[in-house]
Order: sequence, then structure tokens, then C-alpha cells
Amino acid sequence: MTTYLDCNATTPLDPSVIDLVRHYLEIEFGNSGSRTHELGAAAKSAVEKARGQIAAVVNAQSDEVLFTSGATESNNLAIIGLSNYLKAQGKNHIVTTAIEHKAVLEPCAALEEQGMRITYLLPNSDGIISVDQIKDSICPDTGLISVMQVNNETGAIQPVEVIADYLSGTDIYFHVDAAQGFGKLLEPLTSQRIDLISVSGHKIYGPKGIGALIARRRNYKRPPLTPLMYGGGQEKGLRPGTLPVPLIAGFGLAAANLSVSNKIWWEICTQKKLGGIEALEGIGARIHGKNTMPNVINASIPGINSEAAIVSLKGIAAISNGSACTSNSYTASHVLEAMGLDEVDIQGALRFSWCHMTPDIPWLRIIDALKALR
Repeated sequence: MTTYLDCNATTPLDPSVIDLVRHYLEIEFGNSGSRTHELGAAAKSAVEKARGQIAAVVNAQSDEVLFTSGATESNNLAIIGLSNYLKAQGKNHIVTTAIEHKAVLEPCAALEEQGMRITYLLPNSDGIISVDQIKDSICPDTGLISVMQVNNETGAIQPVEVIADYLSGTDIYFHVDAAQGFGKLLEPLTSQRIDLISVSGHKIYGPKGIGALIARRRNYKRPPLTPLMYGGGQEKGLRPGTLPVPLIAGFGLAAANLSVSNKIWWEICTQKKLGGIEALEGIGARIHGKNTMPNVINASIPGINSEAAIVSLKGIAAISNGSACTSNSYTASHVLEAMGLDEVDIQGALRFSWCHMTPDIPWLRIIDALKALR
């Protein structure tokens, strides 16, 4: 049986989440906007419970949680949704990093085409951005800084709480794409100076197709976002459309479950990582990134191409060689390029990612299959 090692792309569903989603699909299937009967009231109650569960993870208020289809939409709503206000204020400069997910880089590129200036910070060779780089990049017209919490390819943890502390004396908005860290790396996201947080259900053992933008008030004022779509008053007018109650309920439960089991998650994932590093370094693999999460290894093995490795591991392990969003037409990793890796390492890079529900990883079988490629 193939061992699934692509949890940074998407995670398996928690069994309790499956049960809850099924309940709201089959039993209490009402529209949360229907206020005239008990099924609508039950649906609304489920949505508000989930809103509170998600808010609790980052010490936010429940009404600061706006449901979206996922972190990609949340990133777009945060960045493009803030741009009209920034332009009106003469704040035409945005700072981000060269290692962001495409869901941040492409909205920034779209704004760049409209005349906004975007600064793309390069990481060090370990894949990490420093707060000094942020400080040096800020100009009088800087209106937004967007830095991911955890890189999706290397697992490198960015110092978002330190950046937030530095920005406390400014009026610059701070957005964090927390798709890979929400529910896992808890403390940094509780900083009240992080204005906008993008999160996704299917990265935390919840359903696909649901996410949230957490938009914190600052001095009792919400971030001045403009909606990307129109057609209803849902989600404070920022995200129209009938709310997918089963997905929202499942997302909320997944967030609550992971918060409770967070310590166990770290312990199990760390043990799996230690075994993986030992196995891979035993055949000369070069591990990319430092200060990384315990559920991922990005590595290159001399003499082995990533595409050939993925094929050789079919039936043994399901792995990737980069972001799932760009895997249909493989291009060199912009993350590893930004880190300054040479072309051979970039072409050979493999990403192994797991979770607390992953069974024992067959590292010996994986290593034997990789060695056979030399």
C-alpha cells in the first residue's frame, strides 16, 4: 500500500470531521441564511460555532473570521481587497517575499501591473526572511507587508511575530498567509498586530473548499477591505454566496481538534522527521532549509532527478517535488531558486510531508528505490 507523504499539499480528514460533515449534509442541511425554521437556525448555529472555534486558535474575536473557499481566496481578498484603500491613501508600495505561495505572488503581480510598487525580499540560504530586511524595505508609501508563516515547500518558519512587534509603531497593514502553520504553530499567530491571516481547512484535516480570512480590528476598526465579488450580504458583505455549512462545521471542528492535540502532533511529526533525516542523509541527501516544521523534509539526492524519483516510488510513497498548485506543468521551484540553490539541487528536490495520522513511514523501502536510480 502506498504511504501518503504529501500532507503539505492536502491532509487526510479527521474521522470526527467526516462524521460532522455528513451530519450537516444529510440531517441538518438547512441554509444558514434561512431564519424562518429550525433547520436554518441549526445551520446558522453551526456556522457561528465554527467561527468561534477558528477564532480561538489565534486569539481573535469570532466576528473577525470571514469564511472563504480557501487560503487562495483569502490571500486575494486580503491583498487585492486592501489595494483600493491603499491607493486612496497614497500607499502604493507593498512588501512581500520571493518565497510566497503563488496565491500571494500572483495578486501582487496583478497590482504591479496596475502601477503599485512591489518589493520581493529574498531569503537567506536557509529559506528565511529577517526582520532587518523588512525594516530596510519600508518606505513612506508602504501600506502592506505580506509574509507567510511557514513555507509550503521547505517548511521554513518565518519570524512573523518579530515582524509584527516591529510594525506595532506603524500604521502598515500586516498580512500572513498561515495555510501551513495555522493550528500547528500556535503562538505567533496570536499577535494582535497581525491584521490579516489566511487559513485553509484542508491543511488541518478538514474539508477542501473552505477557508477563512481572519481580519482583526485595529482601534475598533476593521481592515478597510473591498469585496472581490458582489451579490449578497454574507460575511459582512465581503464574500457573497450561500455558506457551505457542512464544510464550515468540519473546518471548525478540525481547528478545535488540532488545537487540543497540538503537542501530540508535534511529538509524532518530530519523531517521523528524525527517522527521515537519518535515512536520507545516509545516502548523501542535502536537506534544504533550516528552522523548519516537524512535518516536512525538502531534500536533493546527488545523481537523482526528482521526476524519476517520484515515478520510482509509485506503490511505495506518494511525494511531490514542489507546490501542488504548479505540479501539473512542472517548473523549477521559485522558492529554491530564491534560496540560491544550484540547478542540480533544484531539479532533484523532493518534498516529503506527513502528519500525526501517517502510519509508519517505510524509509528503508524508499531509500532502496532511490538508490536503484543511481
